[in-house]
Amino acid sequence: MRAEWRQWVLLPVAAVIVGLVAGAILILISGDNPLTAYGGMAEGAFGSSDAMSRTLEKATPLILGGLAVAFAFKAGLFNIGGQGQLLLGAAFAAWIGFDLNLPMVVHLPLALVIGGLAGAALGAVAGLLKATRGTHEVISTIMLNFVAANLTDWLVSRDGPWKDPESGAVARSPQVLDSAALPRLGFLPVGFLVAVAVAAAVWWIVNRSVLGFEISTVGHNAKAATYAGISVVRITVVAMLISAFLAGLGGAIQTQGVNGRFEPGFNSGLGFDGITIALLARTNALAVVPAALLIGAMDAGSTLMQSRTDVPPEIISVIQGFILFLVAAPSVVRWLLRLREDIGGTKIDLASGWGAS
Repeated sequence: MRAEWRQWVLLPVAAVIVGLVAGAILILISGDNPLTAYGGMAEGAFGSSDAMSRTLEKATPLILGGLAVAFAFKAGLFNIGGQGQLLLGAAFAAWIGFDLNLPMVVHLPLALVIGGLAGAALGAVAGLLKATRGTHEVISTIMLNFVAANLTDWLVSRDGPWKDPESGAVARSPQVLDSAALPRLGFLPVGFLVAVAVAAAVWWIVNRSVLGFEISTVGHNAKAATYAGISVVRITVVAMLISAFLAGLGGAIQTQGVNGRFEPGFNSGLGFDGITIALLARTNALAVVPAALLIGAMDAGSTLMQSRTDVPPEIISVIQGFILFLVAAPSVVRWLLRLREDIGGTKIDLASGWGAS
């Protein structure tokens, strides 16, 4: 248990601390006070109920995006198509939200499920190509990102079927009905609670279910899994489908709980941030939640930080990128902090599967 604590807690925390120190150096170089900058970030993220609500809103799609990447990792797959899956989920959830008039007990769950299934459809294509033709999922999901982005842009474009007739030149869908909107409990967005519940469900599937055992077996050694009677084709497709469903659900929650409609630009980059979250969490489903909260807090607090200092907004992205680098390269953290070799010894191999069938 002690070694596991070191691996899953100490290494990411150390990476975050080193990343923040590196950010402080950059802030000093830019001529500002790091304490003032970080103080503004913390206040902007947690200083009031509105700030906390904004942080939880930012973290919610990041949780689902991180779960999508982490789940695929368990099967030895790298789902880099979270952005496209999230866009499809956001667009189709909006369609259900504004086009149907149903009781809330039916309308809201239906919109979320349809959003998740829209993302799952995109993942199923990549999974089938991987399982039956050996097409690497990194290549196929990157290409499908472009398909999803252009499709959703067209759906709300001037001539698209889901264009809001009152929006003029702005590409967006109509507002979702109240019966399809995710409510709040005070400052707490219900969408965040849904995301946390999904994280717990994913952890249970991976660690306690037969499906999770099969997925982990395939991820560790596909040939051994085949010898044991596990269908690698089936697990590959199922893992990609569930992974993409999670990303699509993240987009649906973003539409139903934050934006209230689908606007392509509002979802920019959220799917790709899931890679950062999954790596920071060491692909542990429960650890995805605090990892997403950290990145969400940094994003939510960046506005107040900028208003109090002259720190450019790109500094936040640099800090996040540096944290990601340190998590992906644990030997650097061990060297910097003189940690023992057994800390962070489990490697997350981003290149696994390249060239494999």
